Amino acid sequence: MTPNPIVGTGLHAIGGISAASCYMPFEKVKQWSWEVFWIVQALFAWLIMPLVIGYFTVPDLFLVLQKAPSSIFWSAFLLGATYGFGGLSFGYAIRNIGYSLTYTISIGISAVLGTVIPLMLNGKLIEQFTRPGGGIVLAGMLISIVGVALCGKAGFMKERFLAKKSGEKSSNFNMSKGLLLTLIGGTLSAIWGVSLEVGQPISDIAAEHGAGHFEGNAKLIVSSLGCLATNLVWFSISTIRDGSIKHLFTTKLIGGKQYASNFSLSALAGSLWYIQFFFYGVGHVRMGSFQFTSWALHMSMLIFFSYIIGVIMKEWKSVDKKTYSSLLVALVILVISFVVMTYGSYVGELSSTGH
Repeated sequence: MTPNPIVGTGLHAIGGISAASCYMPFEKVKQWSWEVFWIVQALFAWLIMPLVIGYFTVPDLFLVLQKAPSSIFWSAFLLGATYGFGGLSFGYAIRNIGYSLTYTISIGISAVLGTVIPLMLNGKLIEQFTRPGGGIVLAGMLISIVGVALCGKAGFMKERFLAKKSGEKSSNFNMSKGLLLTLIGGTLSAIWGVSLEVGQPISDIAAEHGAGHFEGNAKLIVSSLGCLATNLVWFSISTIRDGSIKHLFTTKLIGGKQYASNFSLSALAGSLWYIQFFFYGVGHVRMGSFQFTSWALHMSMLIFFSYIIGVIMKEWKSVDKKTYSSLLVALVILVISFVVMTYGSYVGELSSTGH
């Protein structure tokens, strides 16, 4: 398959849209706790969807997994389990400081660390950024950091403006707690990128079995199972303690129609979370020799589209013009960073093919 960074960027954009919208269904879930919702979405995000899509896109899927070196398999699994704590922190952070700030801070940290750490582990950090096109990609990444920082600034401006307008601080807003959770979530989210990088030999085996550009679906299963294990243990204990687990196993408490609606919405949330990395995988293989840019590109797309969705949902309707203008400037800078990173990848790919 001929690499095409421009097509790869487009696929990452689709993944970013899916990721940015994956928690929206919870807004329509009624009479279920957030923890019960999370259990169902986790089952679809990290078990059902990876296995179903993997089965239909990777020939001899279970043979591929069986052939995976045990050291690779368990390393990817354990790193995925570590990321699971990041997912927990991310979800709790949304409840403390809101959607926009959580995405900006957490995903911004993840974008940088998830790109740099794998390169450092492989000893290719300097090599990748000094090759043809590498400097352009690095410039794009630095521009994206500026865009992320300005998005965060717009978020803080929004919070201050709303607090001043209402005359009091929101009881649901806890910046100190939320900031700590986003820092944990962002740092551990980067581990997900490392998990996928470590699991690459599994994808290579899948490619040998004819998986083509769907090869990434094989390693995704292993990382996802690790993440599922962490979340199931945590939230099973949590819902058993508060008694909300009973809502998952009976329709009598809320009625069959509401149960079906809640379950469907939770399943949709988990499916959207998975779909982001389905497109991450098919976009990643099209980035050619600049595959290392995929994580930063994907995360920047996620932040961008999370703010677009926020605007569509009128989350920024009540802010002043100065705050809204700051948001628009930040989004424009993020778009510029996408273009620069894609162009750098394209230049590098042309250089590697001798064109």
